[in-house]
Amino acid sequence: MMYKKTLAAICFSSFVAGGAMAAVSPEEAARLGQDLTPMGAEAAGNADGSIPAWNPAGTPIPANFVAGSDNYVNPYPDEKPIYSIDGSNYQEYADVLTEGTKAVFQKLGADGFRMDVYPTKREFVVPEWIYENTAKNAVAATVEDGGQRVAGALPGVPFPLPQSALEVLWNHLTRYLTDHSVTYDTYYVSSNGKPILSTTGFITNVLPMYKVQDQVIGDIPWVKLRINYKAPARRAGEILLVHEPGADFTAGKGRKAWQYLTGQRRVRLAPAVSFDTPNPGVAGTSTYDDSFIFNGSPERFDWKLVGKKEMIIPYTCYDFVFQTEVKDVLGEKFIDPSVIRWEKHRVWVIEATLKEGSRHLYSKRRFYIDEDSWQGLAAENYDGQGNLWRVQYAYGANLYDIKSNYHFAYGAYDLVQGLYNINTKPVPGGFKNGVEQSDSYFTPKGMARSGVR
Repeated sequence: MMYKKTLAAICFSSFVAGGAMAAVSPEEAARLGQDLTPMGAEAAGNADGSIPAWNPAGTPIPANFVAGSDNYVNPYPDEKPIYSIDGSNYQEYADVLTEGTKAVFQKLGADGFRMDVYPTKREFVVPEWIYENTAKNAVAATVEDGGQRVAGALPGVPFPLPQSALEVLWNHLTRYLTDHSVTYDTYYVSSNGKPILSTTGFITNVLPMYKVQDQVIGDIPWVKLRINYKAPARRAGEILLVHEPGADFTAGKGRKAWQYLTGQRRVRLAPAVSFDTPNPGVAGTSTYDDSFIFNGSPERFDWKLVGKKEMIIPYTCYDFVFQTEVKDVLGEKFIDPSVIRWEKHRVWVIEATLKEGSRHLYSKRRFYIDEDSWQGLAAENYDGQGNLWRVQYAYGANLYDIKSNYHFAYGAYDLVQGLYNINTKPVPGGFKNGVEQSDSYFTPKGMARSGVR
């Protein structure tokens, strides 16, 4: 393919220009676009064919997709599960189940928790310039300041050939996304099986880091995120604004967050919107840094690279994310298994152990990061006594017309309290690619102007 020669040339020229900063050798980086995809995944399938080769053509656009509608339909509506895993047979698949999934089966298998496993799709693609920047990053980007900062990276994957857990994590933290807005609901289902709506909100995201193609990311925010809360009544009118850094969590340069509270009728800084602060959006049943599997600074943990494994995780979830009315699939103990699609994929596994002297609700965490998109897809969180507490999943799908993806549907099973939560679109529709709001909408002054008086 044409991009093979292009990427190899880019790798070599970047190495010559900045050899002292090289993360890997030019020979290693030249694998991108050859035995590795341009994003750093293994291009080939696995030995038994259960994981196919990467498809550089991307996800096919279904004939019944209405261009510009932003209402994504399943491109594989006639596919059926190739097998199912339930409480009676999950141990036969133990080597391809995450530790959290095995624990969910132990807890809920007898109640009917099930995984329908479909043919694996490897169709995530991005614009060509992201591939080109990723090739440059391979020999230029480095992790600095104890993991708190990335130096020398352009917008793209900073570490397509990762050598450490922090490099894998930074790939997730800076993953390629596109601007969008969505009205969403967050439910938690209590131990008595009753679903409770904890939040309805309107979230708008812009990705400033990906607005410039040839600038080292530095202080450019990865995302500016604003949530206007609509429900419950006690929170209606509140606003949350977050500016997430693209490459730097060192002192004074990390996350910036502001809140508008209707009772105070003013905008104030919100430094507590981070780490293990219980997130009121899910009634405190998850932490702020649980969102999107993991977000924020890595500073409170020591990080370990476990390696790459084949795992069954949620994937290609068009029907659940875009076509399902969420309140109709909230079972007493878990989401209706028939609406979730599971596939076998290769994922990077990294672990985080709480640093001595640091504070967090979780003593240990394990994350499963997709090799193709660098999106976190599953996680496990352990309490202070070392017991597995919360098991997280992200449910997503490729946005096949714009070469991006959507993973803003996510939730967790609390194995200690016997409840679960889910954050997703409430009904078909409600999602929009791009934003209409101006830059001022994502500023504290913009919050103040639109706040309820």
